[in-house]
Amino acid sequence: MSQFIVIEGLEGAGKSTVHAHVVAWLQARGISVVSTREPGGTPLAERMRHLIKEVHDEPLTVEAELLLMYAARVQLVRNRIEPALAADCWVVGDRHDWSSLAYQGGGRGIDSDLIRQIKRAVLGDFAPDLILYLDLDPVVGLARAQIRGELDRIEQEQLSFFERTREVYLSLAKQEPKCRIIDASQDETTVKESVLTALETWFVSLAK
Repeated sequence: MSQFIVIEGLEGAGKSTVHAHVVAWLQARGISVVSTREPGGTPLAERMRHLIKEVHDEPLTVEAELLLMYAARVQLVRNRIEPALAADCWVVGDRHDWSSLAYQGGGRGIDSDLIRQIKRAVLGDFAPDLILYLDLDPVVGLARAQIRGELDRIEQEQLSFFERTREVYLSLAKQEPKCRIIDASQDETTVKESVLTALETWFVSLAK
């Protein structure tokens, strides 16, 4: 049975690297995999990504940012993720719904109930089967992001924004049985081992 795996975390947590490890691990077991990212993942959703990520002369309101995130998410789920799952492909996503609760909810201060209402209205009960949350102190994450290159509009936010975002992530992760918390402050090899161990344990449980 096809599964939807999502990798969540702050900037600099190593989501792209972990994403590659997860895809390789699945493919080594003969599983067909589709990779996605949010915001983005389809031609239209990628255009919305630019609207969300780029700095504009006209300020992007927090409400418009949230709605753009969900517009891009719906495009991705309906036009790519669900068709892939229906074709017995597994999907590995870089971010999904928790990002809105953490960033637009925790970071921007939008009421979480409103975010959940929007989610239910446009995506119903669609949800990942496994979430790998890469936990990292935002001070460390932002330092890593700065080394990586020029920061986008959201990455330029104040440290307090990311501290609030992390608080929501941790709260969600601790309450969700489908989530595995990975200490992303460890070196890359140790993070990889932690991720693959979590994957193997979860994979075995699917067969029971």
